[in-house]
Amino acid sequence: MIRTTSTVFLAALVSSASAADFEVKDEAQFKKMFPAGAKVERLATGMQFVEGPQWMPGGFLVFSDIPANELKRWDAKGGLQTFRKPSQNTNGNTLDREGRLLSAEHGGRRVSRTEKEGTQVTVADSFEGKKLSSPNDVVVKSDGTIWFTDPDYGLAGRPKETPGNFVYRFDPASKFLTPIAKDFDKPNGLCFSPDESRLYVADSGKPRHIRVFNIARDGAATGGDVFAAVDKGVPDGIRCDSKGRVWSSSGDGAQVFDPSGQLLVRILLPEAAANLAFGGPKGRTLYLTARKSLYAVETKAVQARRPKR
Repeated sequence: MIRTTSTVFLAALVSSASAADFEVKDEAQFKKMFPAGAKVERLATGMQFVEGPQWMPGGFLVFSDIPANELKRWDAKGGLQTFRKPSQNTNGNTLDREGRLLSAEHGGRRVSRTEKEGTQVTVADSFEGKKLSSPNDVVVKSDGTIWFTDPDYGLAGRPKETPGNFVYRFDPASKFLTPIAKDFDKPNGLCFSPDESRLYVADSGKPRHIRVFNIARDGAATGGDVFAAVDKGVPDGIRCDSKGRVWSSSGDGAQVFDPSGQLLVRILLPEAAANLAFGGPKGRTLYLTARKSLYAVETKAVQARRPKR
């Protein structure tokens, strides 16, 4: 059963939790990925639409409640709290090489960085003199370059200025912004393989699949073949673990694929998940943001680390 560990919850939602936590497609791989007796826990609920989980160096989780215009904070001791409000309708979050928070802001139409003292600065907000649409998710490569998706989900009636929904690479050294893929419907979550030779990008539009690109040392991207399709809901947030498996949010919760694109297991939730991330004291807790709620499950996996340069 899904267990609720926080006092911040709605009784009606808790009582409707699903009785099954997993659908196992490969028993041997499942045992390598999850400890015996692993259970999904509902940590908090009652929010509007949550996204963008990121475990912070201070030992807590930050995630977005997009319609509430708020970044939330959760830890086992303090439970659910406000981290930042307003958040400019932030969606995805990640950390740069210095441990600073990067956020993809729908409302601000930019990728922002939170400095150590708490001030926010703009990383990227335009391409060729045109405003970005609504940056959705963001990751950082070991060379410091920042990669993000820019679909038009968060325009909220504002005019679209760029000619498409692109995947971008931003070089902080040169300040140059380069589109590395222009043929997506709704580019969404993205993550690198452990050695950074592959970039996975979810398309949550009509294709409902995850594509994979080969990444050269200079950042050039080639390929873009379909890696895997999500058969329930859409792929949204994705993460790669240290073994090269790809974990994707989905309509049934989350789906985990091996490096060849074979489905290994489904993590079943009573709400469709929008994103996920590894964290916790040992880095082996998978946190899932699902509509109005935050969930967690213990794993044997850890998120892929950036290679040392």
